[in-house]
Amino acid sequence: MVIGMSEIATLGGGCFWCLEAVYLRVDGVEAVESGYAGGHVANPSYEQVCDGETGHAEVVNVQFDPAKIGYREILDIFFAIHDPTQLNRQGNDVGTQYRSVIFTHSQAQRETAEQAIREIAAEGVYEGKIVTQVLPLDGNYFPAEAYHQNYFAQHPNQGYCSFVVAPKVAKFRQKFAHRLKAE
Repeated sequence: MVIGMSEIATLGGGCFWCLEAVYLRVDGVEAVESGYAGGHVANPSYEQVCDGETGHAEVVNVQFDPAKIGYREILDIFFAIHDPTQLNRQGNDVGTQYRSVIFTHSQAQRETAEQAIREIAAEGVYEGKIVTQVLPLDGNYFPAEAYHQNYFAQHPNQGYCSFVVAPKVAKFRQKFAHRLKAE
């Protein structure tokens, strides 16, 4: 999706707090919103999504300036900060809501996502088969509750943030130092 000169990527790779915390630090990213996509219930609650019955994945909507960072590089970061070989889980987070999924906003995004998966698989970056789904968003996105937005910044010492989110942010900083926003 294009907003003015911006574009949107919608990505699910485990808990949305992890993805949000990383993408908020990426130069060229203008905004990040945690939400739910891919399910069959309108405006689901966090509790409904966690029950696994709505079909939604926890996702982030990443609004970025394609003149500063391309969609493919957004995807390269995505594949570096989660394990796309784990079906319906990331680490100890288990359930379809934690699946690896790219919700596309256009045919061009779909083609780029499929090409990225083919290339990463061919490079042998991961031992297992990449199970990341590539699906059209089809307007099926709902923002998460306000308390989920910018969660890591608000709760850096919370257990999950310390032991799960912080290491993903550190991995991003190490691997993509050239993409860090100036602070």
